[in-house]
Amino acid sequence: MTNEQGFTLVEVLLAAFLITVGLVGLFSVVPVASFALTDGYRLSTATFLAEQKLEEVRNMPWTSTPAKDCLGVSATASAAPTVPAGNSCTLGATTVNAGGALPWFADQATNTITGFPGYSRTVRITNCGVGAGCSGVVDPLLRSVVVTVTYRAGSAVALSSTNKPVTVTMMVSQR
Repeated sequence: MTNEQGFTLVEVLLAAFLITVGLVGLFSVVPVASFALTDGYRLSTATFLAEQKLEEVRNMPWTSTPAKDCLGVSATASAAPTVPAGNSCTLGATTVNAGGALPWFADQATNTITGFPGYSRTVRITNCGVGAGCSGVVDPLLRSVVVTVTYRAGSAVALSSTNKPVTVTMMVSQR
């Protein structure tokens, strides 16, 4: 008897086949995992941008004495906030009279948010003292603020043609 060492051709081909099947399976998972990471990053960035604008809203003066309204109210659901009738706003060197658009709450189209290309942002402010109020609460000293950030969604292959919105809402009271 001879003691031959080594692998037969069948064993080598079987091992190569198993390794190939394993690598193909692994390579098919990589784009999906990459998409999930990228989508999570985009969602986190959109949420950050929405909360950043809410902080700006929270710090805007809206007082009765002295009468100052730099928060404003949106005339419609698709309009940026303006200074309500009978009010004005002076913030730093900027003065906005009644009916004037508040530049700090203007709609920001895609690629206009510095450092964040591909994101757009809108701010809508509703007076809770008008009509049905805000979620059933009717109070003229309360306003509902809705910030919506949209971004281009992705897929495992490329960017999608649809935008994904992130909406954050808060109530603000007059100080």
